[in-house]
Amino acid sequence: MAAHASVPARGTRARAQHHSALSWALPVTLGVILGWYATSIVRGGGVLTGTQLALGLVSGAVLAALCFGLGRMQKSLPHELRAAAYGALFGSSIGFLYSLSGKSVLAASVLGLLTGAAMLLAAYYTFHTREN
Repeated sequence: MAAHASVPARGTRARAQHHSALSWALPVTLGVILGWYATSIVRGGGVLTGTQLALGLVSGAVLAALCFGLGRMQKSLPHELRAAAYGALFGSSIGFLYSLSGKSVLAASVLGLLTGAAMLLAAYYTFHTREN
């Protein structure tokens, strides 16, 4: 007797999705760099405290998680939205680091917007010219 069409064949198993080394190494590297730089800005040449270390660890972990998430979903986004996501992530990171230096919030916001817009343009150009 023939088997029903919805019955899976024997011996088949759903494959687990494995991430490449670059898909997690690049976000971790960027997170470590941002966390180290944030800690060194706040420290200002003085003695490292636990609060400063926590700020660096948390900010680096947040950036790494956001980069990893964007890397996972970037293929499903159109070029414009993908470029905007990269621009927003880059601009907010630069604005955050600049705000740690003690400058005004307005200056940090303007610098974040300018660098984010530059990244948006560069990413859009790259995605548009490498279109399949």
